[in-house]
Amino acid sequence: MFKKVSLLAAAAALVLSACTIDPNTGEQKVSNTAKIGLGAAVTCGIVGALTHGAKGARNSALACGAVGAGVGGYMDYQEKLLRDKLANTQVEVNRQGDQIQLIMPDNITFATNSATLSPTVITALNDVANVLATYNETTITVAGHTDSTGNDSINQPLSERRALSVANHLVSRGVASNRIRTIGYGSKSPIASNSTAEGRAKNRRVEILINPQVQ
Repeated sequence: MFKKVSLLAAAAALVLSACTIDPNTGEQKVSNTAKIGLGAAVTCGIVGALTHGAKGARNSALACGAVGAGVGGYMDYQEKLLRDKLANTQVEVNRQGDQIQLIMPDNITFATNSATLSPTVITALNDVANVLATYNETTITVAGHTDSTGNDSINQPLSERRALSVANHLVSRGVASNRIRTIGYGSKSPIASNSTAEGRAKNRRVEILINPQVQ
């Protein structure tokens, strides 16, 4: 009984979130997008209930409902989860079209000239990994960046090692390795001026770019 109630509650929440008002009659209607999403949510919710109980029903229904609502809706769900989980960290969450961009500043991620993850960022990365593992219809690029201090013989391999370190941690937390690619840009892609300490600090970063898979 509890499983059924949980599933119905999840379905009802999806319906209420996507109701529209008919301008001619003033009546509430469920949009076509919501109908598609709801069908997917109910189907996946049943599977989730059978495999993981009431919590599985809820999570599966919401995740599959997002798939049914289309790419935009699927990315919207992830963006909201990531913003909620990273709200008290220094990790920046941006959205450009269907791409979600996470920017992890150097000061919380690595020690100077190191590619070993700081304990400060581990919890945040664990939360990111949980979302990415659940919403697995995406590809992920992890990009390392440095400031212009030093030369390319130092900056380029450091940026590559830092990107790989972040990617390896995501994989260790359940994100499939075949979804992830890593790249190091060294100092070639600054987002601020390297002429000031503040600008250099912004340029030292790792970005996680999350994109919907091309069908």
